[in-house]
Amino acid sequence: MNPNGQNAQVSAITAPTKRYGNWPLIVLAALFIVVPFLTWYGTWFGRGLSDEDIASYLADEKNPRHIQHALSQVEARIERGDPAAKKFYAQIEALTKSPVGEIRKTAAWVMGQDNSSEEFHRALLELLNDNEPLVRRNAALQLVRFGDGSGRPELRAMLQSFEAKSPIAGNIVSLLVQGSKIRAGGLLARIRDASNAAQEFRSPVDGSIATLTVKEGEAVTPGQTVACLMPDPTTVKDALRALAYVGTKDDLPLIESCAHADAGAETTEQAALTSKAIKSRMKY
Repeated sequence: MNPNGQNAQVSAITAPTKRYGNWPLIVLAALFIVVPFLTWYGTWFGRGLSDEDIASYLADEKNPRHIQHALSQVEARIERGDPAAKKFYAQIEALTKSPVGEIRKTAAWVMGQDNSSEEFHRALLELLNDNEPLVRRNAALQLVRFGDGSGRPELRAMLQSFEAKSPIAGNIVSLLVQGSKIRAGGLLARIRDASNAAQEFRSPVDGSIATLTVKEGEAVTPGQTVACLMPDPTTVKDALRALAYVGTKDDLPLIESCAHADAGAETTEQAALTSKAIKSRMKY
């Protein structure tokens, strides 16, 4: 018997055959990893952009996330003291006219990072009349960086109850319950309009529902108050910090009312610091 032949026969029997059936699963598994990564990377605001990319993104009206990405990059450059960031100032100022409230809000925040720019100062003053409360609030907060207290009425409003008013006429289909916490953009109610379509009414600000002025099934008119929202702690603390610089003695009762048992230690402490800062200025 030929031992080589026997070994060859055994090898032929025991050698594993190549399998290709698992490749589709491997490719699919890879896609589950690669696609989310590429999506995240493409929308991650920390991803660096060239000057050409920033200019292009700021002009991309069809993609608000591109605009916000570019704005975040310019903000970082301003904070680093990069003088080259000024080349984008005209585009940023133009974005205060964007039809997208989120873009106007972000632009207001970025403009506050350079309190030496008179163009930004003027643009922020105009945003105090914006129809979106979050845009007005950002403008008021950033104007404080310019030593400008023109946004003081808006800062005071941030410490008080906000009336969420229906944008349309119709009947309330569903409504969050009293005491619910809600973020800006969160669904507050659904309203069935004249065409029998249910429209979403989203909260304009962060807060919690203090009172409801309507019930499910009731009719509402445009501009009618649906709910009163108490400001969230972050909003209150932001306003208090700003009023420490631009507040007046007339603001003291409102500021001191923020220091109550349910306010939390941080808010109570900030109210005390703000009150002290205002009283200190009153001596001079």
